[in-house]
Amino acid sequence: MPRFYFHIRDGDVHEIDHEGLLFASLEDAVVDARKAAREMLAENLIANEHIDGQRFEIADETGNVVETVPFKSVLRLN
Repeated sequence: MPRFYFHIRDGDVHEIDHEGLLFASLEDAVVDARKAAREMLAENLIANEHIDGQRFEIADETGNVVETVPFKSVLRLN
C-alpha cells in the first residue's frame, strides 16, 4: 500500500507530516483528509480560532503533492 503524507499549510506556516499513513489509493487518502479537516475545523470553531486558508497538501512517497484539500471545502453552508 502506498504511503501518503498530510502536510498542513496555513498561510506562510507549513507543518510537515513526517510519518504519513498507508492507504489503498489516493482517493482513500482524500476521504480521510476531508474527515480530518472537518474535525480540525470543528475544534477551531469551538475555540473561536481563525478557519480560513488552512489546507492539507497530500504528498506521495516521493514528496510530490498529489492533491490539495482546502479545509473550507468541507463546510456545508446551506
